[in-house]
Amino acid sequence: MKKIQRLILLALISVIPTIIVWLPFFARFKSLWGIPLPAAAGMATIVSNYDGPIYLVIAKSLYNPDIIGASFQFPLPLEYYAAHFPLFPVLIKMFSIFIGFPYAMLFVTIVASVLATYFFFKFIRQYQDEANSLFLTLVFSIFPARWLIVKSVGSAEPLFIAGIIASVYFFQNKKYLQAGLWGALAQLAKPPGILLFVSYLCAIFIPAIINKITVNKNTLKLAEIKKYWPILFVPLALIFVFSLFGLQFKNFWAYFNSGDNIHLMFPPFSIFNYSAPWVGTFWLEEVIFVYLLGILGVLKLIKEKDYIASWFTGIFILSILFIAHRDIVRYALPVVPFIIKAYSNTLITKEYQLNPRP
Repeated sequence: MKKIQRLILLALISVIPTIIVWLPFFARFKSLWGIPLPAAAGMATIVSNYDGPIYLVIAKSLYNPDIIGASFQFPLPLEYYAAHFPLFPVLIKMFSIFIGFPYAMLFVTIVASVLATYFFFKFIRQYQDEANSLFLTLVFSIFPARWLIVKSVGSAEPLFIAGIIASVYFFQNKKYLQAGLWGALAQLAKPPGILLFVSYLCAIFIPAIINKITVNKNTLKLAEIKKYWPILFVPLALIFVFSLFGLQFKNFWAYFNSGDNIHLMFPPFSIFNYSAPWVGTFWLEEVIFVYLLGILGVLKLIKEKDYIASWFTGIFILSILFIAHRDIVRYALPVVPFIIKAYSNTLITKEYQLNPRP
């Protein structure tokens, strides 16, 4: 009974902030706090936000170029859709049978957000008592603001982040089959899922290599390596996606030809180049703090010997140093659960809690 109550509470922690975001649009307010809103559009504003319409096209066409070309008028090259991975649109298509495509998209986003919240609680509960874990879960459900918005519109990030947290949690607990399966789901949701596989390889082999060099002792035996085989589900999922693109677009590497969706640029810190696409001349000072919080968070995780989380967070932070896109916080969202964990002992102090316990 207590577990059911906790599940309901976690679902409410996840869903209520989203409902609050939706309310002005559902009620068709003309303005809120002086901010004009498109009252006539209502919830259509939510559905049409971010990449939602792109995922709806994929859900209806399953990447079929003939259907896309004949039925949709977006001025986009067909390869553009290859930047959006299939798990989210496939789930949309499944639930569209019952509630239609737009609301199926929002439904999948909400359920995935609840899953992300649930696995974050399980992850953070390993380090904190239940009360503090619930408080940190509440923090995770709201902050950063980009996460609150992303999980309130049609987006694949909640699915991706739920898969990432679940995979890391199970890997930490030596449940490698579950870690591999959830990692594969994360990979099917978003391209950066492959970084999870890279992180696991580093966590498995680099300590053994260092140990071999420093003490001339090989502690990693073949039998021990075999137990990690389920993490291969992650690259296999990527191969599956690319094979699907090969079937539909006649190009196995269609993802890499999807236009300006791949924002990785060399050298690092190209986000400070105002002439780069998707950057512009906006103020960029806060980007430095995103990098700083992330790097310091990685160092704290290493100091606390949370090596699995630190490997993934460190590799992901390293990758976003090469991203040239103004919305850098959105790209950093997958590391937010682990950054919160890094700063958790500070966040649970009474100075940070609205209702501190005596």
